[in-house]
Amino acid sequence: MANETENKSGSGKLESGEFMEALSSVKVPLLPLDQKWHHLFMGIEKTKEIKEAEAKVDELLKLQGKLNDDLKNLKKVKSNLMAGIVDNMDDSNDAGKEQRDKTMNENRKLIDDCNAKMEEIEDRLLDLPRDLDAANKVLMVLSMDICYKKLRDNARQIEEIGSWIRKMRIELKKNIIIKQASEHKNEEIYAYMHDILGPRTIDLFDLKYDEDGQVLDK
Repeated sequence: MANETENKSGSGKLESGEFMEALSSVKVPLLPLDQKWHHLFMGIEKTKEIKEAEAKVDELLKLQGKLNDDLKNLKKVKSNLMAGIVDNMDDSNDAGKEQRDKTMNENRKLIDDCNAKMEEIEDRLLDLPRDLDAANKVLMVLSMDICYKKLRDNARQIEEIGSWIRKMRIELKKNIIIKQASEHKNEEIYAYMHDILGPRTIDLFDLKYDEDGQVLDK
């Protein structure tokens, strides 16, 4: 029974990769950056799993931005180091040659360090889109799960309210018929008494019933 329940749940299907495979060819927008996605959750509380999945996508987006900034800064540093090496190479003055050679060697080492760091960052940036897409699709599947639950809840509520409205319409029609019949009977009774007893006698009876609190709606 437990396995059956797990297979029917969204998490079970998510773990099996069924939904992820269905989304493999779909271009899903980055949900934390999509205002329409955020609007879906107005009036719907995000589950713990959705909040964690959203945080994961946000984390990868921030990492991507940081790595791009780091790469840009390293390229700038490398460019300055290379310019320094060129300047030292162009200086033919023997005075200070030893210091210039030392500086050039240090710059070359720093350039090697920059190249290594840049290569590491570029490799990570190549992997990031895949990781980001996978995390984003996990978030999409979790979002679909809670949205479909809301759709089912709303459909059930719509049916219940629709049933109530239909019943009330029937009751309303019945009560309108009863009201119209009662009004017609009152008119018939009053007209009959008026014809038999005459207006002066009817006025006396009207006055008496008015005093007794039984006002006649003529």
